[in-house]
Amino acid sequence: MPADLREPAVGRQVYSLFTNEAGGILDDLIISRWGDEEFFVVVNAACKEQDLAHLRGGLAGLEVIELEDRALLALQGPAPAACALVFMSGTQVEIDGTACFVTRSGYTGEDGFEISVPARAATALAQRLLAIDGVWPVGLGARDSLRLEAGLCLYGHDMNASTTAVEAGLQWAIARVRRPGGARVGGYPGAAVLAQRPNWGRPASVSGLVGDGK
Repeated sequence: MPADLREPAVGRQVYSLFTNEAGGILDDLIISRWGDEEFFVVVNAACKEQDLAHLRGGLAGLEVIELEDRALLALQGPAPAACALVFMSGTQVEIDGTACFVTRSGYTGEDGFEISVPARAATALAQRLLAIDGVWPVGLGARDSLRLEAGLCLYGHDMNASTTAVEAGLQWAIARVRRPGGARVGGYPGAAVLAQRPNWGRPASVSGLVGDGK
């Protein structure tokens, strides 16, 4: 992927992309450093099988483990959060005796958290969160409206395998050290194609619109 994975410390997260040889986006993802040589990757569920095959095909000699017994709960919203975690960081914690991985991240444009929890404990944790005053269950429609307002691209809607990072306005997700002239330029699928694309400083096709409120 076109991220700089040498830089993040343990517990830090990076937004990145899986790309094909034409520079198209196969999926977008969040990758967290769990240890010196261990990473935790969250991909889009609809792309899971292709992403696993992509990882295993490109990382010969490294172990890729699918965590089939995990659930992911997102707690997002405008209320201030009292937590020592900074944005795009995570930590291993115990909640009611269950080992969880909690990150201060999300895909709504609001502050919030994503909680990776064993599937067997997900229902109980969800019920505990919903018992908190001001916490309500919401569906993907609400999430989708919020991420649109925040200008966040959604895979399968605003980008796909025929869309490059430049065209999607996501060139910022390509680390500077991986760009032309960088210390570790290229090294990911489609790097040569993207190096030839103009407008590195400007999105080529994605534009935001501001409504008049009516």
